[in-house]
Amino acid sequence: MGLAAPVAGFVAAHELARVSLVQATAATCASAVLGLAALVLARRARRNLDRTLGRAGGRGTARLGRGVGFLSLCVGLAAALALGFYELLTYLG
Repeated sequence: MGLAAPVAGFVAAHELARVSLVQATAATCASAVLGLAALVLARRARRNLDRTLGRAGGRGTARLGRGVGFLSLCVGLAAALALGFYELLTYLG
């Protein structure tokens, strides 16, 4: 979900006249929240795997969830920085 939010926002900005690129970037900041949630869930899954000594399975899935969560967090933070600099330049200019 965290990686789908930016794509959906920018497609909406391209296809719909009511949605601006700035609004799509603001929606992309939700990727950071979803990325944090994925990291928390991946950590919980790894903790459960450690408790069961790996018998529960899913170590690869937990690793993939952590990677995708980290990538989603980075995308969301980059969008937040871009939006912050845009607002700063709009304010100063």
